Amino acid sequence: MSRVVVTGRVPDAAVEKLRAEHEVDAWPGPQSIDREELLRRVAGADAVVSLLTERVDAELLDAAGPQLKVVANVAVGYDNIDVPACSERGVVATNTPGVLTEATADIALGLVLMATRRLGEGERLIRSGQEWKWGMFFLLGSSLQGKTLGVVGMGGIGQATARRAKAFGMEIVYQSRSEIDPGVAAELGARRVELDELLAVSDVVSLHCPYGPATRHLIGAEQLAAMKDTAYLVNTARGPIVDEAALASALREGRIAGAGLDVYEHEPQVQPELLELDNVVLVPHLGSATVETRTAMAVLAADNVLAVLGGERPPTPIG
Repeated sequence: MSRVVVTGRVPDAAVEKLRAEHEVDAWPGPQSIDREELLRRVAGADAVVSLLTERVDAELLDAAGPQLKVVANVAVGYDNIDVPACSERGVVATNTPGVLTEATADIALGLVLMATRRLGEGERLIRSGQEWKWGMFFLLGSSLQGKTLGVVGMGGIGQATARRAKAFGMEIVYQSRSEIDPGVAAELGARRVELDELLAVSDVVSLHCPYGPATRHLIGAEQLAAMKDTAYLVNTARGPIVDEAALASALREGRIAGAGLDVYEHEPQVQPELLELDNVVLVPHLGSATVETRTAMAVLAADNVLAVLGGERPPTPIG
């Protein structure tokens, strides 16, 4: 029987699945595990189920020991995992793509609607107890019909977001490393363009690209200046893809109309200036936050662990 360490609280279905075959040491607390405690717990582990709040690096891998076979990340993104360090030690790294596609696309479109229709501002006004009265020019927003959505990163989540936007009457352009399936492109009426053109023509820019050195601050001052002053930026991918200080300046100075963020550059901290602006919607990393999705993610991570410990190829290896 192998020993599996789960670094944070996950749905019971995943823990029970692992416990049916292996010894499981699952962190029970609602708060993230302390780094020192994490390093102590992983010692001697054959498998680690990690959350995106934990950094899996050479230090952790060495603390676990040479018997460690797999690190299963409960997330589609894996910027918290040092994949080369895992490979050097013969440790298989996995993630959970696919199962969170629809939920994250829902949040992306929700942020589009909140930002373009100023729903956050309206909700804050009501809750503050301020007097208000309907008027022809009261909290006017922007419609989506006939507007252009620019999708940066046209993988599964980007395509699902585009499909939702298409239902709202939007035109789709996208920037991606490769062409998408021609059938999907035809269904969406999507046109592939370079990032510069996407920023110039889009009324809403939605980020869905993976995070890495090449995409850090992919959207900075120069890219924000290339957008229309009536355009909106939405980020449900990873926070550091956007230079938050540059975004705050662009929003404050009216160089873009608004933004919607689910992820942050220094999460859980948020650029203080963003907190003072009404034209940005801020939600706390809720992209995959449904009962069904989080359960499916954790169960997929468990399946990855069971496969590797059973000498089989995992369903969703990284790389």
